[in-house]
Amino acid sequence: MGGLPLSQIKLPQIRLLSSKKEQFPIGIDIGSHAIKVCQVAKSGDNFRIVSLGTAKLPDGAVEDGILQEPEEVARTITTLLKNLKLKEKSVAISISGYSVIVKKINLSVMAEKDLDDYIQAEVGQYIPFDIEDVYLDYQDLHTNTADYDRTDVMLVAAKREVVDGYLSMLQSAGLKVVIVDIGAFALENIYDTNYSLEENVVLVDIGATKMSINIVSQGISVLARDVVVGSRQLTDQIQNRFGITTEEAEGLKMGYEPVEEKQKDLDEIFASTCTQWALELKKAIDLYYTNNPDMALNKIILSGGGSRIQGLDQFFAEEIGLEVETLNPFRKIQTDNKNIDKEYLDYIGPEIAIALGLAIRPSEL
Repeated sequence: MGGLPLSQIKLPQIRLLSSKKEQFPIGIDIGSHAIKVCQVAKSGDNFRIVSLGTAKLPDGAVEDGILQEPEEVARTITTLLKNLKLKEKSVAISISGYSVIVKKINLSVMAEKDLDDYIQAEVGQYIPFDIEDVYLDYQDLHTNTADYDRTDVMLVAAKREVVDGYLSMLQSAGLKVVIVDIGAFALENIYDTNYSLEENVVLVDIGATKMSINIVSQGISVLARDVVVGSRQLTDQIQNRFGITTEEAEGLKMGYEPVEEKQKDLDEIFASTCTQWALELKKAIDLYYTNNPDMALNKIILSGGGSRIQGLDQFFAEEIGLEVETLNPFRKIQTDNKNIDKEYLDYIGPEIAIALGLAIRPSEL
């Protein structure tokens, strides 16, 4: 399977013991709006969905990727797993937001031990956190050639306080975290599983308060960042403009409610907010082309609950000038339509993508 080996961050508390038995934990994507859960099993060389589902979180329980009300989050997860009748205790989670730094640096080619010593000694110049306050991982991407003796190295630093908060919260729910991933890399993992790696793509996951961008070129993540914008912006603006409930605003945003005389105001809200999203995407794409001028991008792949916003795909295509499609995380993964309604799968697919990308990450237990 393709993707960045870095995606299984080896944090000290959850370093895995070597074993011959490969298992798949429950993937849990903890967003600011909802919990998304997915469990898979191996069926020959393919994956099969065992169960999946979502549950809404209380407002403010998670903000900017940081737990604000861990007891409420733990209670929501426990209830969701119980409702789905999932008994597995090993879980994979992702972290994102301001507490995570993902940075690609270019270094002279070194032996593995020398590279490790260099990173430990010099990482402070690359990340804005105190090195004592973070968990650190890195991966040599081996981009050197016979004529070029430098290589790209991907660094990930995650604040200990934030990660430990998630580990403690999940432990209180009776769960064991075996993998800590980065949301953008979990998204890349499910993309790699379902699509051709010959295309250079921009993976964009739009959540309630965060947009994750991961540019994958020649099968390798070359740029990953989170931007603090999301579909809740639209909901709040619609609600404030018309003085309606959150549920009614969500309906207008997604095209479920009749628009009638509100169309002009809605168009203005969508244009201003989604233009901001497009500008953030353009910044990432421009940076990509600065470093990779000869590797054209083929398309944008949308996921996340925000990807269901009516007309967003067409808007991005027009503003950015790239083909846009919505990620189908079940493209090469077996689903049982007898036990899981196909219409529900079609609806939940973009939103469940990160949880599924976590669930197919094997761990040795």
